[in-house]
Amino acid sequence: MSNIYTVTQINRYIKNMFTQDYLLQSVSIRGEVSNCKYHSSGHIYFTLKDREGTLSCIMFAGYRKELNFLLQEGQQVVVQGGIAVYERDGKYQLYARKIEKSGEGALFEEFQRLKARLKEKGLFENMYKQPVPAYIRTLGVVTASTGAAIRDIVQVAKRRNPFLQILLYPAVVQGEAAVPSIVKGIRALEQVGVDVMIVGRGGGSLEDLWAFNSEEVAQAVFDCSVPIISAVGHETDTTIIDYVADLRAPTPSAAAELAVYDVYAFFLQLREREDSLRQYMQKRIQIERMRLEQKSLRLKALSPLNQIREKRFWCIRSEEILRETMEKRLRHKRVELELWIERLQGLSPLEKLKQGYSYTVNKQGENIRDIAQVEQGEELTIYVTNGQIVTQVKEIQGGKEERESTDAGGGA
Repeated sequence: MSNIYTVTQINRYIKNMFTQDYLLQSVSIRGEVSNCKYHSSGHIYFTLKDREGTLSCIMFAGYRKELNFLLQEGQQVVVQGGIAVYERDGKYQLYARKIEKSGEGALFEEFQRLKARLKEKGLFENMYKQPVPAYIRTLGVVTASTGAAIRDIVQVAKRRNPFLQILLYPAVVQGEAAVPSIVKGIRALEQVGVDVMIVGRGGGSLEDLWAFNSEEVAQAVFDCSVPIISAVGHETDTTIIDYVADLRAPTPSAAAELAVYDVYAFFLQLREREDSLRQYMQKRIQIERMRLEQKSLRLKALSPLNQIREKRFWCIRSEEILRETMEKRLRHKRVELELWIERLQGLSPLEKLKQGYSYTVNKQGENIRDIAQVEQGEELTIYVTNGQIVTQVKEIQGGKEERESTDAGGGA
């Protein structure tokens, strides 16, 4: 039975074979840069490719200081270094010690030519771009049925709106069949009538993304009546359909964010609007209630019943004022009367009678002050302090002057 070896032993053996080959220890290789990644450790991982093959490469951070330009996708370079086997993975790769520019790659040049031609045709003009609706019910996706792109889109879309309907067209996104598959997917979802369409795939090299740089796909995106969001690769990846699409997203996840409105944020806005409307209505009702109360008070004030009540109150109050005025006036007049009484008492005949005088009147009530006013036999009334005395004149006596005056009057 032949010897049995472990995987590690075989990998180490192959590595030793590579190490003993002088040609592989110092070789210069020309190719196009693809899948270039700058690691946080300082190492640069990339792939060299041509029309028929690819070669994995790595430049350690210690050699990177000799690199006087930024290594990017599509560059045509000459890499000097050695080829060795990485035992853990059993893969051989080029360990670069020096990299020099050798012009842009053929694919990148073709990309630039197509970009210029489509731009001249007007496919990139903003005037032809359709607005993406804010609220959608159906989302169409043209991408591979397996892979991170569709998983990210579905996850983000369902998180933002679990009621959304997602229609996937499982397109081929890499290789010779990719272009017709993507074009067919765009037209199929357009016929279905989705609200928005996402066209894209996950990251990769320029060659992996090349189907999205074709003129056929760009024309299909331009002709589509449904708004299209391009989502090809990572944020640094740029393809032709990014310029033609109605909206570009840096990643498939970002495309789902742009296409699908956050329904929970919408519900929150609705609640905020509802609270605001309720507060406004309560305030409005309060204002109208106050106005109604004011109108009611005014109506009560102008009502006939209230007018009668007010007039009655006015009459009662006027009566009270009149009574108070009359009582005050009476008190004043009573005081005046008492003063006049006191004054008249000093002149009253009765007061004189109390002092020992008497007061005599005839039947006509005339005060007898002169003997000429009486005749013999006439009845007179004499008022004294404690009563009246009715008497009859028996004789009239008077002084000499009085008799002469009387006689003279009688002779006449």
